[in-house]
Amino acid sequence: MCKTSQFAMTGALLGAIVALGTSAANADTAAEKIARAETAAPTNITEEATFLDLDGTVLREGTNGWVCFPGVPLIPDDTNPMCNDAVWMKWMKAMSSGGEFSTDVIGVSYMLAGDAMVNNDDPMATDQNDGGMWIEEGPHLMLLFPTKEMVANLPHDPYAGGPYVMWGDTPLWHVMAPIEAQDPAQ
Repeated sequence: MCKTSQFAMTGALLGAIVALGTSAANADTAAEKIARAETAAPTNITEEATFLDLDGTVLREGTNGWVCFPGVPLIPDDTNPMCNDAVWMKWMKAMSSGGEFSTDVIGVSYMLAGDAMVNNDDPMATDQNDGGMWIEEGPHLMLLFPTKEMVANLPHDPYAGGPYVMWGDTPLWHVMAPIEAQDPAQ
C-alpha cells in the first residue's frame, strides 16, 4: 500500500473513531471536562492552556499554546485526558484528516492521568483477544520526533523499562516515556 493510501485509510478510520467517541464524553459538563483535562499536565501548563472538547468545541480559551482534552479524541469513549503542544496538535489533525505529518522539532504530549488499554503495535486494534501486546500505560509523556532514525535504538516493548516506541510500523509512531514503572502482569 502506498504511503498516501495508508494515511488516507488511517485518517478515515480515526475519523470514524472520533465520531463514535464523542457521544458518551459529551454527557459531562464543561466544568467536569476541564477539571479532568487539568489532570493531564503540570499546572504551569494547564493554567493557561486552551481546553477543547473531543469534538473541537472550545471549553476554555488559553494563551500559552498548549491544548488540553478531557479524553483522547482518537479513542472511542475515552476519558483519559491529554495536553498537547502545537506539534502534537498538527499530528492529531493530520491523522484525523488522513493527511501526512512531518516535523522538524520534537513534539510533547502529557498524559499524567494515564491512558486506556491499547495495542502497542496496532492503533486500530480493538479486541484484546486478537493478540498483540496490549498495555494500559500509567502517567506518561508522548514524544514525536522528526525521523525514526532518532529513536532507532529504543525498544518497542513497553515492559523493557524506560521510553519505548508505540505503533512503530505505522504512520502514527511515537515514543512513550512512562513516569512510573509498568507491571507486565496487569
